[in-house]
Amino acid sequence: QVQLVESGGGLVQAGGSLRLSCAASGSIFSIYAMGWYRQAPGKQRELVATITSGGSTNYATSVKGRFTISRDNAKNTGYLQMNSLKPEDTAVYYCNADITSDYEGGRYEDDYWGQGTQVTVSS
Repeated sequence: QVQLVESGGGLVQAGGSLRLSCAASGSIFSIYAMGWYRQAPGKQRELVATITSGGSTNYATSVKGRFTISRDNAKNTGYLQMNSLKPEDTAVYYCNADITSDYEGGRYEDDYWGQGTQVTVSS
């Protein structure tokens, strides 16, 4: 079965940087879109950035110019480079991917989520 595993979260001071990674594993045939979402305490989960298999990107207004999403298709891995971090970026960050995989003789497309990684930005 397919799994997404995030890494790279942690505690950083305002103005600092972090790089999140999202590694997909399993019987993967293809990955279309990959994305990052975040959820702060007491708030709804929100889109941070997405990237298609062709490299087209989309960003939330609040992170444009500070965050960069990328992916390595050969490694089935996505990344989120976060620069100039602000306290309001504090949240659990989740990886999401639209993956077609092979399972028990069939090929299936589904939407997958990682377990989340905590990012805390201190002022």
